[in-house]
Amino acid sequence: MTKTAVGADADLRPRVHRPVRLGLALALGAALWIGPFMAFNAVLLPARIEQIDPTGKVGVIALLAIAGSVVAMLSNILFGALSDITRSRFGRRTPWLLIGSLGASASLIAVMNADTVPLIVLTWCAFQLFLNIVASPLLAIIADRVPAHARGTYSAVYGVGSLVGITGAQIVAAGFVTAPEQGMIVFAVVMVLAGPVVILLAPERSNRDEPRQRLSGRALVSTFAFPLRNARDFYFALGGKFGFMLGTYTIAGYQLYILTDYIGVSTAEAGGVIAGMAAIQLVTSAVFGAISGPISDKLGRRKAIVIAAMLLVAVGSVLPFFVAEVWAMYAYAILAGVGMGVFISVDQALNTDVLPSEENSAKDLGILNMANTGGQIAGPVVTSAIVAGTGTFGPAFIVAAAILVGGAGLILPIKKVR
Repeated sequence: MTKTAVGADADLRPRVHRPVRLGLALALGAALWIGPFMAFNAVLLPARIEQIDPTGKVGVIALLAIAGSVVAMLSNILFGALSDITRSRFGRRTPWLLIGSLGASASLIAVMNADTVPLIVLTWCAFQLFLNIVASPLLAIIADRVPAHARGTYSAVYGVGSLVGITGAQIVAAGFVTAPEQGMIVFAVVMVLAGPVVILLAPERSNRDEPRQRLSGRALVSTFAFPLRNARDFYFALGGKFGFMLGTYTIAGYQLYILTDYIGVSTAEAGGVIAGMAAIQLVTSAVFGAISGPISDKLGRRKAIVIAAMLLVAVGSVLPFFVAEVWAMYAYAILAGVGMGVFISVDQALNTDVLPSEENSAKDLGILNMANTGGQIAGPVVTSAIVAGTGTFGPAFIVAAAILVGGAGLILPIKKVR
């Protein structure tokens, strides 16, 4: 195997069409869909819930994570599969990108206007449904249009866009921590741009001349079924991604409450710390995310880089357990920012390289992205159980680190990718 051939099969597809525009579309699309999610998930929803139900806030966050992420998981697979079989003059991904952006934006307005916990849960689930109508087809663009030897670079572009969205959104959202409804309006506007920006920058060609799959019962089962052939490495990658997301969301979903209830700062001060942590992560993740994908392509290696990134985040995760001070959270932000930047950039390339079938790429990537939603489900549940059992967030840091180490161990057995 040559250093550029990181997958098992030689790539025979043509060069990327309009590579700069495609890269810009991936970066901006990623930032515009994940930014609103993180702004709500990490800052605005916890701030709003503290206003509505301050005594039950930890449990409500866990409930939102469970309900929303179950919907997201199903949506990711369903609409990824539907986009695989879509035939239109605008291509197979474009219609879903547009529908998802409009629906997700409208759902965020509904979340903003919800004034009870049940209504927040309902509208948040609607948002997760439409959000993943954007995310699943967008991720599949890398498999659709990028040859294997360049996927690390384009995955890095997508990863840097994601990280800018994640951290930039938290910086902006932290300014609305005492007035979350105003921030919700801002990010509803951002959300509506995600699909249209991708469509305008990197329009798809018509695929109406491609063979249409007949909608028989067998075809439906095949379309939505989990892959069974040539899928060993696929499931190890799924497990490793789940470990990373679970370990990360054990902490990330409760940043506001960790700072106020564990570290002991005020809500207003916590907003400033969250903004500072996000700024640190923005710089570290963007820099290391940008260089790690091309390095991975040049070396022809994915596994060692992904594992090292996971272990680095694990090291950062244990620091606040030993020192319940603001500086320990900043140190965590530095190490987690580097690790997350590298992981998101290179892991996406690894995922694309272990896909069992190119024909069902969006559906299979949707299954892999179950790890994202699964981590979002389980992370807050784990933390909520720890707080309920111990009365403090402290042990959650140790548990998060252990999960990250376990996830790194699942990457080791992968054979298809070096």
